[in-house]
Amino acid sequence: MAGVNPTAGSNLNAVPAPSKQTLVQNYLSFTGGNNDWSQQYLPELYEQEVERYGNRSVSSFLRMVGAEMPMTSDQIVWSEQGRLHLSYESAVITTAADGLITISGGHAIRVGQTIVISDGTTVSKCYVKAVPSTTTLNAFPYDAVTLDTNYDNADTVDLFVYGSEFAKGQSGMNGAVKPEFKTFDNKPIIIKDHYEITGSDASQIGWVEITGEGGQNGYLWYLKAEGDTRVRFEDYLEMAMIESEKAGTNATWKDAEGNDIDGSEGLFAAIKDRGHYTAGIVQASAAADNLESFDYILKKLDKEGAIEENVLFVNRDVSLAIDDMLAAQNSYGTNGTSWGLFNNSEDMALNLGFAGFRRGSYDFYKSDWKYLNDKNTRGLFDDVRGVLVPAGTSSVYDQILGKNIKRPFLHVRYRASEADDRKMKSWITGSVGGAQTSDLDVMEVHYLSERCLVVQAANNFMLLN
Repeated sequence: MAGVNPTAGSNLNAVPAPSKQTLVQNYLSFTGGNNDWSQQYLPELYEQEVERYGNRSVSSFLRMVGAEMPMTSDQIVWSEQGRLHLSYESAVITTAADGLITISGGHAIRVGQTIVISDGTTVSKCYVKAVPSTTTLNAFPYDAVTLDTNYDNADTVDLFVYGSEFAKGQSGMNGAVKPEFKTFDNKPIIIKDHYEITGSDASQIGWVEITGEGGQNGYLWYLKAEGDTRVRFEDYLEMAMIESEKAGTNATWKDAEGNDIDGSEGLFAAIKDRGHYTAGIVQASAAADNLESFDYILKKLDKEGAIEENVLFVNRDVSLAIDDMLAAQNSYGTNGTSWGLFNNSEDMALNLGFAGFRRGSYDFYKSDWKYLNDKNTRGLFDDVRGVLVPAGTSSVYDQILGKNIKRPFLHVRYRASEADDRKMKSWITGSVGGAQTSDLDVMEVHYLSERCLVVQAANNFMLLN
């Protein structure tokens, strides 16, 4: 029987030569298939990873302005002091001839006290003669017989108490004003992540020289991906504290197993609920307009805690708008002004950026916030352009400790006890990479944290949106 010649496979593309010769038949294809390209030498391999996005981590905000403290409960509760003086907005003059004023929601003004009222045009000093109910009072102006001299029925006025007056021999003030305080609470959320690699992939060594945000510099094998996962999770720890929202009272948030998802109050949610916001300071606006917007911010701070030092964490547009605003106030040339001492020289680079400034009685320090600029985070939107954060600490009453404590206005509370510290946990399971916890042919790296953000005195914060 005649012999049968073997048939070459369809992807066989190399014919060996009897000697080391570069012939057209003995090139190896690197891609396989039906390609016809040939390559005489191995490709040049760049072993170093290209850092085309620079430092990709967006965390650091809370590290700069806050602190981290342990807690042992499912909920944190604190109270904040109320206003010291009595004032009421949008009161209505029900009957001007009788000096009857109605304050919706009730008031704590007493007979004998003196008040200032204004409808935005006319200001009057009045004596409180009677308090018929907790929502009404009778006030008579010092400069007229009745309120109808300057006001009409149904006029809306604002008012505040400035003192009291009593005749000789009269008894003291009736009633007392109890100090007001508001109670706030928040609860921690559990944040998790996970990384895994199979035993087969772990045994295929491929070294790459890398530089990572988590300090994993040098030559790494498959753990480069684990390092990226860890850094990403650490970013999530901060991003969750900034973006978290509480579940609404009418919401029925459930996970796949039917468990309640309650959420938590993050920074943006706290400022929107208890703080202030402004649409001012825009790069396209004139410097004078932006300065006027800043003056509005000062007036708002005057009405709140009047905290002298504040930090502005802003995106690129707001940062440039502030630089342009300040540069316009510190310019040379015709009608220009320049304040401060400068050692300018022709060899010195022109510095058009400002790190801080003082306006009125307030100091502002400006910092670019990468979280608002990064394309994969808030840089994807334009709804939040910056946040104004007061520097220093606040004194509040801690319901758990039962005493007044001083805390940074912004701080993170994480669950921890002698048995378990849940600030930042990680552990390995599987049967690869030294782990021997199961027969699963993978290495699994688990990450977990349980934490919440406490925003105290949110009335001193401001959101640029």
